[in-house]
Amino acid sequence: MIINNSLDEVKKRENALSIIKNIVETKGRNFLFDLTGLSGGFIVNPSELSLLETYVGPAIFEDALQEVGIEHMGGEKVLPLNRTSSGILATILSLVNENSNVVHYLAKLPAHPSIPRSCKLVGANYFETDIFEEFKIPDNTSLVIITGSTMDHQVIDENEFKQVIEMAHEKNIPVLVDDASGARLRTVVYNQKKACDLGADIAITSTDKLMPGPRGGLMAGRVELIDQIKVKVNQFGLEAQPPVVLAMLNGIKNFNEDNLIKSFKRKDELFDLLSQKFNNFEKTPTGVMITAEKLACEISTSHNLSDNDLAFILSFILLKDYGIITIPAVGMPGASATIRFDLSTTDAFNLNLNDLNKKIESSFDKLQSIVSNEEKCKEIVFTF
Repeated sequence: MIINNSLDEVKKRENALSIIKNIVETKGRNFLFDLTGLSGGFIVNPSELSLLETYVGPAIFEDALQEVGIEHMGGEKVLPLNRTSSGILATILSLVNENSNVVHYLAKLPAHPSIPRSCKLVGANYFETDIFEEFKIPDNTSLVIITGSTMDHQVIDENEFKQVIEMAHEKNIPVLVDDASGARLRTVVYNQKKACDLGADIAITSTDKLMPGPRGGLMAGRVELIDQIKVKVNQFGLEAQPPVVLAMLNGIKNFNEDNLIKSFKRKDELFDLLSQKFNNFEKTPTGVMITAEKLACEISTSHNLSDNDLAFILSFILLKDYGIITIPAVGMPGASATIRFDLSTTDAFNLNLNDLNKKIESSFDKLQSIVSNEEKCKEIVFTF
């Protein structure tokens, strides 16, 4: 195996960032194509820069964020955080008691790792399932969690969504919705209601996913719960700082639903092109993907690598040879090793899909030619 632990994942990511930096410095930003769906953005007007002070910034921009944030997310109040994971942690620290239960329903396992990690931190018992008939809320449950759209863009059925909320509220248990990409994916592409409008007590989204915002989290929900969670956020320094709050505000203002609709249509074209060579690509709402397990099925050469290793190697070939950024190369430890080609980004709109298909095919051929040489594979992932 090439990637054996979280430290290896950190080193892998650091190398990917070094490669990205080199491409920008030697060739220019136009030679990079971020297809992660997490490219985000940092939109700031020059006139706003002078207001990015420790206390002036929050006074101006957090107040403005309340209006646009509630319109985007629903709920009674919003809370900006430095990461979605920070909001999940703060919620669990605030609402979950030691030895109590946290139960989680999502369209497809596994959950984002920040959820079970946070539960472990407070000593709670954590259960997750993607089989609706098996979802139960036992006694001594302090929090119910729903994932609106998984890390691989599997979207929850709206009827099941509502039923889980009803089950929780019958027992007076609050519901947190991890709607990282779902706040836009579910509502725009699948015409589902906002999580808070479906009855969720708290919902959180990632402001860089499928929108031109910064890496950050925006939580919405009932006032009394948001205020309770905000105490923990401030105690542990999890709040978003003024520049991020401003970028969130402008990111929401500049969010264009049409981009998601266009990518929804273009995915079929790319999928058809890839299907001429590959058998295991799948459609996502805004592009195509191949899981690490399915990628392994495409490899005919014998090797001793793990499925995830194959995804990491392919992602680095794509990055080094063609400037294509995918999540396995740059993802945080524990992130999905699924390779997604998301077509909702600005970079994707600048790509000819026939050309993209050829680059993916070429990268795969290179992967297959080196899988039996583990040292060569390590060199691709870990060396600049």
